[in-house]
This record gives sequence, C-alpha cells and structure tokens, in this order.
Amino acid sequence: MSTPAITPVFVRLKLSLLRNGLRQSGGRKAAYITSAVFALLFAALQLIGLIALRGHAHAESVVVPAVAVLGLGWAVMPLFFPSGDETLDPTRLVMLPLRPRPLVRALLTASLVGIGPLFTLCLLVGSVVAVARGGAAFAVGAVAVVLGLLVCVALARAVAAANVRLLTSRKGRDLAVLSGLVIATGAQIVNFGAQRLGASGLGELDPVAEVLQWVPPASAVGAVHAVSEGSYGLAVAQLALSAGALVALLALWSRHLTRLMTSPDGSTLPSAESAAKERSSTGLARLLPAGRTGTVMDRGLRYVWRDPKTKAAWVTSLAIGLIVPVFNAWQGTGSVYFACFAAGMLGIQMYNQFGQDTSAFWMVAMTISSARDAYVELRARAYALLLITLPYATLVTVLTTAMLGDWRRLPEALGLSFALLGAMLATGAWTSARFPYSIPQEGYKNVAPGQTGLAWISIFGGMMAAALLCAPVIALTIWLNVSADGDDWTWLLLPTGTAYGALLTAAGLKLAAPRTARRLPEILAAVSKG
Repeated sequence: MSTPAITPVFVRLKLSLLRNGLRQSGGRKAAYITSAVFALLFAALQLIGLIALRGHAHAESVVVPAVAVLGLGWAVMPLFFPSGDETLDPTRLVMLPLRPRPLVRALLTASLVGIGPLFTLCLLVGSVVAVARGGAAFAVGAVAVVLGLLVCVALARAVAAANVRLLTSRKGRDLAVLSGLVIATGAQIVNFGAQRLGASGLGELDPVAEVLQWVPPASAVGAVHAVSEGSYGLAVAQLALSAGALVALLALWSRHLTRLMTSPDGSTLPSAESAAKERSSTGLARLLPAGRTGTVMDRGLRYVWRDPKTKAAWVTSLAIGLIVPVFNAWQGTGSVYFACFAAGMLGIQMYNQFGQDTSAFWMVAMTISSARDAYVELRARAYALLLITLPYATLVTVLTTAMLGDWRRLPEALGLSFALLGAMLATGAWTSARFPYSIPQEGYKNVAPGQTGLAWISIFGGMMAAALLCAPVIALTIWLNVSADGDDWTWLLLPTGTAYGALLTAAGLKLAAPRTARRLPEILAAVSKG
C-alpha cells in the first residue's frame, strides 16, 4: 500500500495556522496586515531599484552583498524570533509516525508559504535581472533564484532544528533580547556604509563582492554574472557551491530532526553536579554589603540577569549608549560630549523601580514600615545600578575621547556624565514613588493598558527635570570653555560634576523615601495592575 503524500497536508496546516492566528483578535489581524503591506511595498520598491541597476558597472557589487546579508538574516531569524513561526518547532510532531526525509520535504515546502519567502523571492529576482545579460544568463538566473530561495529557507530550518531545545526553553527565549542590539548596531553600520558609499561610489563594494560571490546563497547570483561575462566554468563552480550548500543543509536538518524525534529532552534539566555548584556558590553576593542593602542589590542584579523584560531594557540601553557616541566618533562627526548618552540611557533604568517587581512588590512592601526602610531600599537599588553604570559610562567616555583624540576634554565629559547620572537617579527615585506603573510579563508591551500616561510623565518628565538639575554644571562647562583662561580650570569639572551628582542622588533619595513609605498601598495597586 502506498504512503499518502504529506506535503499538501503540511501546506494546508501552515495556511490554517496563519488563518487561525489572525482570527484571535482584531489587533493581531491589523498588525499582520499592516506589516504585510509594508513588507510587500518595500519588496516592490527594492525590486524596482534593483532592476534600475541593470547595466550599471558595479551592479554585481550591490546585489551579491545584498543576497549574502539576506542569507545571514534567514540564519539568525530563528534565534532572535523563535516565536515568529510555530512550525519552526518540530518537537510538536514527535508523536506522529513520520520519517525524516518526507518530513523535511514537507516542512521545506510549507516554509515557502509566507511574507518572508515572498520578500526573498523579490530580492533574488531583482538581483538576477540586475546582472543578467543574454538568454543563457537568464536561464541560469531562473535556477539561481530557486537555489537561493531554497538555501535561505533550509538554512533557517536547520538552525531552528539544531537549537529548538534551547529556543523553547526559558533561557533560550532570552536570546530575543539581543535583537535590539543587532538592530541598533545594524542601523548604525548601514548608516555609516551609506555615507561612505555616497562619498566614494559603489566601487567601494567591489572587494566585498569578490569574496561574497563564493558564499551561498550569494554564489548563485554570482554565477549569473559570470555567465553574463562569458565565464561558464566559474558559473558552474558557483552554482555547484550553492547546490552543495543546499544538500548539506538538508542533510544537517534531517539529522537534527531524527535526533529530536528519537531522543528525550534533557536540555533544561541541570546535572546534579551543576545544581550543587549553583547552590554552594554565592558569586557576587559575597562582595556586596551585609544586611538589607546587600540583599536588595543582589535582587536587583538578579533581575537584570534573569528577568526577560529587565534584561531587554538593559541590553538596549547598553547598546545604544555605546553605539551613538562611538559611531559618531568613528565617522569623525562626534564630540566627547556625546559620551553623556551612555549615562543618560542607563540612568533611565532608575525610573519605575517598583514596577519592575510587578505583583511581587507586596513582598518588598511588607518590609517597609518607615521612611528609613524606604530610604535604604531606594539607596540599595541605586547602588546596584551604579555598580554597572559608573564603570560603563567611564569606559564609553574614555573610548570616545580616544577615538577623537581630544584628551583635554575628558575631565569635563566625565564630570557632565556623572552629574547627569546623579540627576537621573534622583528624579528616578522620586518618579518611582509618584508615578509607578505596571510592566506586563507576557507579550511585548512595557506598559499595562490604561497606564501609558503615567509612563510618559514618569520617564519624560523625569528626564526633563534631570536636564534642568544639570543646568549649573552645563553652564559652568560653557563658561570655562568660552572664557580666556578657562582651559586651565576645566579639570575642575570632574570633581565638581562627581560631587554634584552625588549630592543630587542623596537629595533625591531623601525626598523620595517618605513619599514611598506613605504611598505603599497605591504603589502596590499600580504595579500589580495587568
């Protein structure tokens, strides 16, 4: 008896998952349709732009790196967005009597359904049209488009299958917080590259294309250009390289599928030895102060390391705080004062301190019976933040100064950074008590419904107040820089800014402590909402 084909079943399953997902809520349907429209519009514009490159002397230098970056995107997509496609998890099929080869074929075909594959198809078609000249080149281009699309999809599937145990665990889902870092870094790299290309022309990409034309799936597009140039042997080698990569990826995918379907899941079960080691090791806690201060600091640092929402906020702040001053200095358009961006981004983490605890704040509230208790709690939270922020802000400032070679301004830049940090700690402590709001643990929202206004007042109002509090140090910096003999005294801005920031922090904590002690029921109700 012949075995029925499972490929059509899996295609219908993929369509059903998409359809049923859109039926869950009107908001989800609107978000999906909006993202689909923008993605397809961008794909169409990109297709038109690539076709417009046809006949350009450096067309290959554009399309080959573009296809290579596209392949990289398919490789990292399952790591950063593991929940973006439910069919990426083959462990849901372990109870079904399916063999690896038919399963790979069915999943590969089903993976071609979606916005991502359509976007990839548009880019590959545009790349082929941009470099193809002659009937033979277009014939090879048709093969190159199919090969490139299959390599991209198989690459994503192989990566997902190899890491599915990790990606479906709690620690694996934390990889998604790195997406903000990658996006922020990538945006700055693209911006820098576009400026360089605008000044020097597309010829700057020629050496990059020479290398990437041997990297699948870009090698398939390189083969089309080789045929257009009459280098048929080179084209055969590049096509063979892409075809070989596809075969290898399918074999790797099949191997991991077999292992997933036949072996137990022990990825989230620590060994007895590692568990005992974790219990016996106190790590950083041994270096923290004794009593409540050390306990609160340890709790805050554990939030940074373990809580997905807190970790995401810290990773984003650390990345942007470094990228903005460093990339501007790299492009020669920056200033040492841009280093204050690092202190500003990390100072934001002091805002809504109690909202980070969510409903667990009631355990903290039970230990606060006076303004003194509230003061020690807020002070310890500020200490935990300073433990990371002070060395980080110093490092970013020194790095930015070194890249610009403007060492004379290092003391004033550090002084301004420390003053700004102190001002944000002060205003953050006060707004945490005055405008607390809840942070939902599920989904991507950072504010509970109905509390958006509180979040805006807390963060942006606090930042404006911090800027006003820094006005004396800013004015002193300007005065020393414009006065005739002020350059001899700019070194005073470092101790002045440091002392001023410390005084602001102490004053902010003192003012926030009584309000925190009085408003414990209101704070608990606000942060427990949602």
